[in-house]
Amino acid sequence: MTNQALFNWQDALTQNMPELMKHVGPIRQETGADGALPAKTKTLMMMLGDALLGHAEGVANIARGARAAGVTEEEIKETVAIAFIMGGLPALITASNAFRK
Repeated sequence: MTNQALFNWQDALTQNMPELMKHVGPIRQETGADGALPAKTKTLMMMLGDALLGHAEGVANIARGARAAGVTEEEIKETVAIAFIMGGLPALITASNAFRK
């Protein structure tokens, strides 16, 4: 196993596209803050999205931040269960079309 440093997209964009990154940070903060949905719910939604997109490192990073912000293990477990349903069930439903006559 190699010991490669993880790629930091924020650092890469800050160095290469600083004008864009001036906008990304505030948008991320605003959309993640309490609003009609609590910030905790939004964080779990982001974790779910990363899971569905196959971003393992993103899931791990978001989960660590979520725990630090007070998200419980039960809330994380329920989000993982929803990821299973939303990731697996659509494929099962689509695949069931194999039985159409």
